[in-house]
Amino acid sequence: MQGIKRKIVYVTLYEAIAIASTTAGLAGLADHDAGAAGIAAVLASATAVVWNLVYNTLFEAWEARQATRGRSLLRRVVHAIGFEGGLVLAIVPMFAWALDTSLVDAFLLDIGLVVFFVLYSFAFNWAFDLVFGLPKAAA
Repeated sequence: MQGIKRKIVYVTLYEAIAIASTTAGLAGLADHDAGAAGIAAVLASATAVVWNLVYNTLFEAWEARQATRGRSLLRRVVHAIGFEGGLVLAIVPMFAWALDTSLVDAFLLDIGLVVFFVLYSFAFNWAFDLVFGLPKAAA
C-alpha cells in the first residue's frame, strides 16, 4: 500500500489507539475528569493528525534523498523523537486549557505522554511497516 491510501490508514489506526490511550491515561493515571480528558485527547489527536501528515511528508521527502535505503533502528528512533518533539510545542498549551491546569502541570503531563508516545510511535511504525510494507521512499 502506497501514497495517500497508506497515509490515511496509518493516521486512522494510529490516532484511534492514541485517543483511547490518552483518555485512559489522563482520566485514570492523572486523575482528571473523563470528559475533560476525552476533550484533551481529541484535541491532541486532531493536532497530531495534521502534524503527522506534514511531518511524514517531509520525512519521506528527506528519506527519498538518502543514499542508504530502508529504515534502520537509528532512523526509526530519530523519526519517533522528531514527531513527538513537534507535538510538545502545540499540545502543552492545549492541555493547560482543556484540563484547566497550569502550563507547568500540562508540561509534566505531556512529558509522561511523550515517553509513552515515543515508545508507542516506534512500535506502531515498525508493526505498520511489517503489516503493510515499507513506503516507496524507504524500499
